Amino acid sequence: MEFKKAYRIQSFFISALLILLFLESCSVQHRLAKDVSRFLKDSPVLNDHLVGFAISGLTQNELIYAQNADKYFIPASNTKLYTFYAGLKMIPDSIPAIRYIERGDSLIFWGTGDPSFLKRRMKTDKTFKFLSTSTRQLFFAAGRYTGNVYGQGWAWDDYNDDTQAEITELPMQDNLVEFKNEDGKIAVNPQHFNLCLVKDSLNKEKEFRVVRALEKNEFNYPSGVIPIDFTQLVPYKTSISTTLNLLRDTLGRDVQLIRLAMPATAKTIYNSRSEDLFREMLLSSDNFIAEQLLLVYSNQFQQELSSTDAIRYILDKYLKDLPHRPRWVDGSGVSRMNLFSPRDMILLLQMIDKEVNNREKLFSMLPAGGLSGTLKNAYPKTDHPFVFAKTGTFSNNYNQSGYIVTKKGKILVFSFMNNSFMGPVKELKAEMAKLMGYIHDQY
Repeated sequence: MEFKKAYRIQSFFISALLILLFLESCSVQHRLAKDVSRFLKDSPVLNDHLVGFAISGLTQNELIYAQNADKYFIPASNTKLYTFYAGLKMIPDSIPAIRYIERGDSLIFWGTGDPSFLKRRMKTDKTFKFLSTSTRQLFFAAGRYTGNVYGQGWAWDDYNDDTQAEITELPMQDNLVEFKNEDGKIAVNPQHFNLCLVKDSLNKEKEFRVVRALEKNEFNYPSGVIPIDFTQLVPYKTSISTTLNLLRDTLGRDVQLIRLAMPATAKTIYNSRSEDLFREMLLSSDNFIAEQLLLVYSNQFQQELSSTDAIRYILDKYLKDLPHRPRWVDGSGVSRMNLFSPRDMILLLQMIDKEVNNREKLFSMLPAGGLSGTLKNAYPKTDHPFVFAKTGTFSNNYNQSGYIVTKKGKILVFSFMNNSFMGPVKELKAEMAKLMGYIHDQY
């Protein structure tokens, strides 16, 4: 009897303690929500444009605060979080680089859209070694991708920027040409484009830069002294013939063109680890990787390489439970046609956390506030960051969506979206950092 009585008393105190902890947690959440609401309301920087903000725990029933969270916003590069999640589901280990068959003395290969083939910032050469060391005659079977070289809604006048390389089925070296000063002359890589470089004596611009002709591979540069530290990446105009010529130059051997549908039995060469490519995409906000990955995803379920088909497949198969079906048109967020809600963003972040199931790995892939990637200068410099998030930047739009680690060790997901502001983005970033710092300190 005494034992039962003691057990009941102990159970009572444990239950009471749990209730108190729950009430304290609810009280803290209520206070935080109230403080966040007051901050957003009183901030002159955040009151002159459309702001969407949502913050939650790591499960769906832990929403702490939401403002305009059900409205649609232009996400810019926050879109890459969707591309990232799709990759976790569809290519969790390695990137399929090329498909191939061997027939007699011939090796016939097809592209998958793999962006890591001879990518400048990545040391991956499995595809190169496979093709360059084969004893068979090489044939490139083109035609799996027949879509546009740009995504829906992309700005045509950004064609010369390294952030808008063209989309192809077999990209090489980021689909970019590198120009830099070497001993007072412009060195060109790939060297295939050496003869395409033209000095424009009529160009008197103050800024020394290379400009490609809109519809062809003619690269013009101004007369005058080349700056010592000059370096520039410019997209080249892609075509099947250009791809063949680059393959021949790069591999140092003949490659012929063939028209042949890819059989279902075609084998696969894998070039790089998925984790490495995802990290490169997220930390530097690499548009090229994001766009090409959509083609890689479509390779996983069909013959044709199609960004549109990949997006539709991902939404229907993996993201059908989002509160608001997004308008998703490209992989990188370059298009202003994309529309996502903050509430969708926090659910996606919760799903990403569950899929990766390794916080150290996940946080290493994302920009860290005050330390790395596109958040390096958005927060005070630190070796101990507490915000790990993807940024999204356009003129008049700036967003952050990701994770915040509080002083008490709690991990929260948030989406902070700002559209149609006219003030300096520096002021906006500082105000966002102030709010995130308060949440870090108080919760």
